[in-house]
Amino acid sequence: MQITDQLHRILHIQKTPKRIVSLVPSQTELLCDLGLKDSLVGVTKFCVHPNTIRKEVAIVGGTKQVHLDKIKALQPDIILCNKEENTKEIVEACAQISKVHVSDIFTIEDGLELIQQYGAIFECSDKASRIIEKISSEFENFQQFVKDEPTMSVAYFIWKNPWMVAANNTFINYLLKVNRFENVFEHKNRYPEIEFSSSGAIVKADLILLSSEPFPFNEIHQKEVQEIITDARVKLVDGEMFSWYGSRLMMAFQYFKTLRLNLQHTQL
Repeated sequence: MQITDQLHRILHIQKTPKRIVSLVPSQTELLCDLGLKDSLVGVTKFCVHPNTIRKEVAIVGGTKQVHLDKIKALQPDIILCNKEENTKEIVEACAQISKVHVSDIFTIEDGLELIQQYGAIFECSDKASRIIEKISSEFENFQQFVKDEPTMSVAYFIWKNPWMVAANNTFINYLLKVNRFENVFEHKNRYPEIEFSSSGAIVKADLILLSSEPFPFNEIHQKEVQEIITDARVKLVDGEMFSWYGSRLMMAFQYFKTLRLNLQHTQL
């Protein structure tokens, strides 16, 4: 079998991989939803779904720093990476150990393509098709729901000290557009640091979204930001819904619908 991954790298796969190392949390969740949990031999410390996975499978480090010796000792048939989550150096080092598949996700279509590729690589195309159908249906229903909703300007915060936001060329920015949220930092690239303090906030938006990851924003931060930006609504949001692709998308659109409904019934 010949597979071209999402970086256009060609993989020649002679037989179905039975020992998998996943270096991406959302892809680990997808593998488990595809029925491949028993084939996982290595995951990252950030792979939190399903919630038992880190007790059942060897942890090989994080997403930016991995223990190559641990990965090699696991004798994987394939290592699954992502362009954003993992560095080029990690991908190149892993390629010296085993075959490496790299995903690159910017749209729903990219996510569906990845699921389809995993279905082919791991011979679970029927399960992959069912997940794809579920996501496609949920996406279509949400598009119908949101099409008449008002556009809102938003800033999506991912980090504090320094303050950082999601900007253009990110999956988060794509999903904000799907929600009819207009990213006030779309003119910037990726995840820029921004100037933001009690002495002079430069953020002008209808809505401030504080993500639960990678920085764990909570009610204390919500209150802090609300005191600085008094003319916008500040809400805590589930970062997994806005940044995880794969099977998490089966739940994301219902979450977005609930978020919109809550915005309709709350006032500043």
